[in-house]
Amino acid sequence: MMKCTRCGTCCKKGGPSFHIEDKALIENGIILLKSLYTIRKGEPAYDNIREYVSPVSSDIIKITGGKNRRTCIFFDESETACTIYENRPLECRILSCRDTREIEQVYSRNRLTRKELLSNIKGLWELIEEHQSRCDYDNIRQLVKALSGDGKKEAMQTLSDILQYDADIRELVVEKSGIDPEIKDFLFGRPLAEMGFSYFFSRYEVR
Repeated sequence: MMKCTRCGTCCKKGGPSFHIEDKALIENGIILLKSLYTIRKGEPAYDNIREYVSPVSSDIIKITGGKNRRTCIFFDESETACTIYENRPLECRILSCRDTREIEQVYSRNRLTRKELLSNIKGLWELIEEHQSRCDYDNIRQLVKALSGDGKKEAMQTLSDILQYDADIRELVVEKSGIDPEIKDFLFGRPLAEMGFSYFFSRYEVR
């Protein structure tokens, strides 16, 4: 394996995706849930390895960036250093920007999902499953397409209901459970209202 020069290039392109091997980092509190967000099943996302956008087949849990930035929050730009280097996730450990063969082999394998982390928390997990069902990306894409057809009015109302539900469930969970508001994007993915309809109707290739 090539030695990492710690140039920070990969850190500035977005945080890593988590795998089963990284589960202990979260369970032991080394990486907190508020530092993570979820790309939900069906959400269009850019594949860094294959270099195209397509709906993801399962949860992808990632380290968040700073506000409106892709740079991993654990990257210290002033020191060009990772602040959790000794406990960095699997993808960070094996990635070499000069030889990507190793990360290509594990990139889409054994991805850690919310279910592995939360399914034993009764009540909360059921809410997450309901949210995933009611805010299903495949359904949203079909509704967006329907906006240009005869069923525009009904599609618009259904989309409005979905967006309202997505917003309400986040606030309800915080209000009723007292959880940290900063973990909402981990629990329920990124807010639909912040993405816009064009995001769901974007041009992507299903491969």
